[in-house]
Amino acid sequence: MKKIYSLFAFISLFMLSGCSVYNFTGTGKIDANTFQVNFFQNNADLIEPGIDRDFTLALQDLIQNQTNLNLVSNGGDLTYEGEIVDYRITPMTATADQQAAQNRLTIRVNVRFTNKKKETDDFERTFEFYKDYDGGQQLVGSALTAAIKEIYDRITQDIFNESLAKW
Repeated sequence: MKKIYSLFAFISLFMLSGCSVYNFTGTGKIDANTFQVNFFQNNADLIEPGIDRDFTLALQDLIQNQTNLNLVSNGGDLTYEGEIVDYRITPMTATADQQAAQNRLTIRVNVRFTNKKKETDDFERTFEFYKDYDGGQQLVGSALTAAIKEIYDRITQDIFNESLAKW
């Protein structure tokens, strides 16, 4: 009986040893210690005050929460920089009397990612997401804040996946 337990323990140990690099964020081993997120300027035609600061902070927070990298203000092993290139509200569907039945808030961000330790990972890419809302609703106050947060959650996760998770 003791041999069966020993064999079972050995097999279990062998099977679990393949999971040593896995973590819950989906990243493998990151060959970096520090990262920096430069301020993302708002270069969109339609200006919404504060979205540039909010986006920069959202990206910093996501990377800090999902990795063990240290945030630095300059000289980081990984560098994220770019600009908000589009912030727009467009009607999506119309009613019979030519009123917007549904509108869409879209935000597009251009990102340049630099990895000093592995230059093959560098990229420049545009990330975009949107939030649809009722045409009769004014997107102001807490509704606007919630919509922007939802959009930023998706965009920052897409940036994280592209730069570190490689999904």
